[in-house]
Amino acid sequence: MFVDEAEIHVAAGHGGRGAMSFRREKFVPRGGPNGGDGGPGGHVYLVANPNLNTLLNFRYQKIFEAGRGAHGEGSNRTGRTGDDVTIDVPIGTVVYERQPDGEYVQVADLTRSSDRVRIAKGGLGGRGNATFATSTNRAPRRAEPGLPGEEKDLRLHLKLLADVGLVGYPNAGKSTLISRISAAKPKIADYPFTTLAPNLGVVTLGDDRTFVVADVPGLIEGAHEGHGLGHRFLSHLERTKVLVHLVDVSSASGRDAVDDFEIISRELALFPGRDASGERLEDKPVIAAANKIDALDDPSRLERLAAHLRTKGIPLYPVSAATGEGLPALLEAIWTQVRARQTVNMEPETPDLAPRPSDRV
Repeated sequence: MFVDEAEIHVAAGHGGRGAMSFRREKFVPRGGPNGGDGGPGGHVYLVANPNLNTLLNFRYQKIFEAGRGAHGEGSNRTGRTGDDVTIDVPIGTVVYERQPDGEYVQVADLTRSSDRVRIAKGGLGGRGNATFATSTNRAPRRAEPGLPGEEKDLRLHLKLLADVGLVGYPNAGKSTLISRISAAKPKIADYPFTTLAPNLGVVTLGDDRTFVVADVPGLIEGAHEGHGLGHRFLSHLERTKVLVHLVDVSSASGRDAVDDFEIISRELALFPGRDASGERLEDKPVIAAANKIDALDDPSRLERLAAHLRTKGIPLYPVSAATGEGLPALLEAIWTQVRARQTVNMEPETPDLAPRPSDRV
C-alpha cells in the first residue's frame, strides 16, 4: 500500500539527575563532595533510506521515544547517555512540525540517500554536587535535575523524486505507457482511476542514459482544490524536471483532446506548490504526447490538437502506449529536456541531443 502522509509523535530522552554524594573513607572524616553529573538524554534522528518508498510503517507505530539519561552516582561517576532513536523514512520526505497555534511549519527535507537530521534534542543531564564545590563552600548540598528532552508532533509528507512526471486525464494511458517504457508493473484496466497511487519507473535508453518517470494518478477539473485527491497527487510533481502531458486522441473517452489538455494545464497552473528553487508546476517544460493513435478513428482530432499546441510552442509526439509506436522519438525528446535541466547553469545544452523535427507533429 502506498502511503504518502503520516503524523507521528517524537520524544527525546530526559537528562539524568545529578547526584549529591560525599566521600566516606576511613581516616577521612570530612570527605569532599563526589556526586557525578546525570547523563544526557538520547536524541531522535530521521534518516533517508533508499530502500523505502512509502510511509506505510507509520500507520502502525506513531510514537517514538529516545532513552532517558541515567542519574549521576557517587565517586564522580557520570550517568550513562540515553539511547538515540533513528527513524528511517523514504527519500523525498518533507517534515513539518506542529506549532503551538496548530499550524505546521517545515523543518526538514530529506532529498538524498542517508540524509540525517536531528529532529528532537535530548535533555542535558543535571550537575552533581561536586560541580558546585568552591573554596568557600566545600560541602555543597546542591544537585540539579536533568532537563527534559524535546517532544514534537510531526507530519511527514512524501514527495516522489522523479525526473519526469506523467500527467493527464484518468484512463489516458499513463500506466500503460510507464509499463512499456520501464519495468514498473502498475495496475492497468479500461476504466477511470485505475491508478490510485503514484508509480515510479526507471527508463533506460542505452549509453548510460537513464531517467526516472512518475506515473501520477489521473487528474480531473478542480484537482488543485483537492477534487479526486488531486492536491496530494499534484504535490508529487513538484520535484520533477519535465512534465509529459498524455492526451487521449481517440473517440473512446467522448471528450475533446484540446479541452482535455487545457483543463489539466489550468490545474497545473493553479496548484500553489513550488519546488526548492521556487519553480511552480506551470513553469516546468512540457512535452505533449497524443496517445492511442492505434485507435484513432478521426484524424481531425489529432490535427486540431497539433494546431493548438503549435500556437503554444509545445512539441507533440503521436504515440501508442499499447503498441509502442512513436515511443522512441518521445523518449529521446524527454531525455533532451531532462539532460538540459540537469546541466542548466553548468554547461550549454548539447546540440546533438535535440530531437529530430520529423519526429514530432
